[in-house]
Amino acid sequence: SHSNTFTASNSCLTWLSFLQIVRVSDTNRDGQLDFEEFSRYLRNHEKELRHMFCSLDRNNDGHIDVGEIQQSLYTLGVKVSFEEACRILQSIDRDGTMTIDWNEWRDHFLFNPFHKMEDIAHYWKHSLMLDIGEQLTVPDEFSEWERRTGLVWRQLVAGAIAGVVSRTGTAPLDRLKVFLQVHGSGGFSLWTGLRGMVREGGVRSLWRGNGINVLKIAPESAIKFMAYEQIKWVIRGCKEGGTLRVQERFVAGSLAGATAQTIIYPMEVLKTRLTLRKTGQYSGTIDCARQMLRKEGVLAFYRGYVPNTLGIIPYAGIDLAVYETLKNAWLQQYCTGSADPGVLVLLACGTVSSTCGQLASYPLSLIRTRMQAQASIEGAPQLSMLGQFKYIVSHEGVPGLYRGIAPNFLKVIPAVSISYVVYENMKKALGVG
Repeated sequence: SHSNTFTASNSCLTWLSFLQIVRVSDTNRDGQLDFEEFSRYLRNHEKELRHMFCSLDRNNDGHIDVGEIQQSLYTLGVKVSFEEACRILQSIDRDGTMTIDWNEWRDHFLFNPFHKMEDIAHYWKHSLMLDIGEQLTVPDEFSEWERRTGLVWRQLVAGAIAGVVSRTGTAPLDRLKVFLQVHGSGGFSLWTGLRGMVREGGVRSLWRGNGINVLKIAPESAIKFMAYEQIKWVIRGCKEGGTLRVQERFVAGSLAGATAQTIIYPMEVLKTRLTLRKTGQYSGTIDCARQMLRKEGVLAFYRGYVPNTLGIIPYAGIDLAVYETLKNAWLQQYCTGSADPGVLVLLACGTVSSTCGQLASYPLSLIRTRMQAQASIEGAPQLSMLGQFKYIVSHEGVPGLYRGIAPNFLKVIPAVSISYVVYENMKKALGVG
């Protein structure tokens, strides 16, 4: 028996896909998808899928093979390796013949709201631009089609807005981390640190430094992306084209991160000073910059730059290596379900890889923060990078190099959750996904 309202029971149909189907198929705009509307949608969508299948089946033998997938994606500006094309094919190939017939193609995409090959290519090349407060990771790859249609910048905007909301939501933990890093031997703990900040400046003081922190997200993301694209172009020129290997992406990402950090680094120093300021010490960001320039000179805006730049290498390298390893391990184990691991799997891989990267680079991050703040703390020794390292180890021991890492880890889960929810909603609002 048929009911008048369609129920999404097919496991291939995600909630977001269902909402998109309802939006496209609901011709009378009553907010519901009745059987007649759904049947009409399936008939039209099957015709579109047939057209896409024929465009992929270049030799007209009724089957799509690995080479045809690879060639069709290349035509759309998406370069994939033979192994990646195999994984895509295996996600659709149900009978194990290493080819896709019409029935397999239709059954796989019938309940996905893709209406042209560019949609499917984007689905296969799906990437995330989530920001959880550490902007050192290697940027994602984008196809020529994504650049040409403006999807890159819309994803960057969605990621930047998600980063703003995420950082604002976790700003108290970020400020607590900076306090613990700077006052490592001052008897601070998580609770006493929070209580002391509230007692000194009220609840609003927990968000000190957050303004400059969110202001730098957009320029940093844009600079890093543009630098990454230029560096990739140079590397491809040196090797006469081809897809970048993991090592080459790491080099390009590290150099892009260093470029972005060099340009926006004065904002990092200002953020640290504003985070640590006492009530009434500065009237705002401009006043803070003016006082620093007058008392300490231009070089004050680049204190801690060397350990900050050095920290990009272990962070980005380990983050990328762990992320790629976990993602590929998941694909090899569960590749029969989907060539796209899905958002939750990618988030889990990103969280683990980011945590491993932070563990490796955190001592350099702590030394950077100490150097940024030392001129503003009365009685603090004015030390170089190596001087700070020796001072911390001799006075606080090796655990002192990881002072403040607890609130840094505490903010990962809420930051990822907030970023994901905002990012997905912004993508829908901007027409990205």
